Amino acid sequence: MYASSLGDDGAELCPLQPWQAEEFLAHMDRGREFIGRFNGLPDVVADVDGARAFLRAYARKEAADAGLIRGIRLDGTLVGAVILRRFDAVLGTAEAGCWLEPAAVGRGLVTRAVRVLIDWAVRERGVHRVEWWVSAGNAPSIAVARRLGMRKEAVLRESHPYRGERHDEEIWSVLAPEWTGGTTGSAHGS
Repeated sequence: MYASSLGDDGAELCPLQPWQAEEFLAHMDRGREFIGRFNGLPDVVADVDGARAFLRAYARKEAADAGLIRGIRLDGTLVGAVILRRFDAVLGTAEAGCWLEPAAVGRGLVTRAVRVLIDWAVRERGVHRVEWWVSAGNAPSIAVARRLGMRKEAVLRESHPYRGERHDEEIWSVLAPEWTGGTTGSAHGS
């Protein structure tokens, strides 16, 4: 297992692989209702086969250099994850995403983990633009985008049908010069 420390509180960022499907399902079960407020993942990861299929899809994405998933662990327990849903090194674009179970909320884990992901994408892979698509009602996720120094670019009105309702989506982004040059002021803050 290759893990990266996210600080001195026992938090780590680590790969998630198909062989970890049972652990991934247990994590999803602990946070199913909370995660499902804005994220359809709990509907996909409803059993071990669904968990394995989801992790296999990300293993294929990573093998194709088209995305990746990393788990967030706190004292060894899987409590969330960050993803690059889309990754295109040729175009220099990526879309980051995340989720966290309720017991791990309020510790800055997502902000720290996404910061590592963006830093890797920009500094190691040469990505020019990292996007963050979020439901307009998801205040905690919008707060992460702000803490990372992202800028809101658009609101796609009623663009996302989810559980019988249409939701507005916001698109936030950070560009490589802003990330590496600190021109946004808070890209590497809290």
